[in-house]
Amino acid sequence: MGVSMSRDRRDDYPGQTLPLLALLMLLKYGPAGASRPPVTAALIAVNVLVYFRPGALDAHLPRLRRVMFNPHLIIKFSDLRRFFLSAFYHFSEAHFFMNMTSLLWTGVQLETSMGSSEFASMVVSLIGLSQGFTLLLSKASLLLGNDVPYYQYSAGLSGVVLGMNVVLNAQAGDIVRFGVAIPAKYVAWLELLLVHAFNPEACFIASVGGILAGLTYLWLKQGPEPLALMFSGIADIVSQPMRFARGLLGSTDHRRGRSVRSNVAPVPRETGHSMWRCTTCSTDNSPCADVCEMCSTPHPDRAFSRRQHLQDGGNRGLSAEELSVEEIRRRRLQRFDK
Repeated sequence: MGVSMSRDRRDDYPGQTLPLLALLMLLKYGPAGASRPPVTAALIAVNVLVYFRPGALDAHLPRLRRVMFNPHLIIKFSDLRRFFLSAFYHFSEAHFFMNMTSLLWTGVQLETSMGSSEFASMVVSLIGLSQGFTLLLSKASLLLGNDVPYYQYSAGLSGVVLGMNVVLNAQAGDIVRFGVAIPAKYVAWLELLLVHAFNPEACFIASVGGILAGLTYLWLKQGPEPLALMFSGIADIVSQPMRFARGLLGSTDHRRGRSVRSNVAPVPRETGHSMWRCTTCSTDNSPCADVCEMCSTPHPDRAFSRRQHLQDGGNRGLSAEELSVEEIRRRRLQRFDK
């Protein structure tokens, strides 16, 4: 389960959990025969780069205070950067590590069962849906007299992770938690209560927005045909870069295959219904002819020896190598004059 923090706090000694996260990744992706979902790994890699900001990347990435999710600033200034980028920023290393372990556990299962293209389209959809629901719930809370969620800052991938948990649980029946069988549709709400029982600092509105995003995604996916077509279209768009990458990886093998085939002599092909074409002078011959009528080259599929061709005598017994270009040209003209 993911956690969205609502305080701007950073660690004094960052990087302590990175080796542990690397170990978890190795345990998931390292064993022989294990599934290695690329989109999940790419999502974790992006979050690692954004949080630790290595080398020159630090100067190019916006600071946390510039992208924290704040409903008031997003609505007032139409700040789409806060709307989208806040999902990839984290307040502390503990916050970052908890969301990444949840993403690793849930993402591997979902991407393996759904496929990378559909999983990527789901992640894109959940980011928009979870942030949108958080915005709407905060505005509704303001209208009801509670202005804290509307002016509160938050960040993190918890909305997406909680939405992924809803989708994952929907594929199962009853879920066993603490020795009790719980219907899958209530598991996400139970996890929400547990998160806020053990971590009161977590942003409650963002967590609820993530769960509603997962439920909405399932409803839209299984709902009316136009919406289902829309999601399939998103999957096709997202899958294009992955198809392009696979094409680049396989291009070397394809080039090698073409280079090998280009050095092989062309196979004689039949023309018409039963005519056969000479491999030397490209003359179409009758199926009854065992040798070319123009240059006396044997039919490639007939088992006649060179000696049998020479028995006819004269120029007709000459092989293709013994005929000059001028002689072949003269015979063609004679044939067409007939």
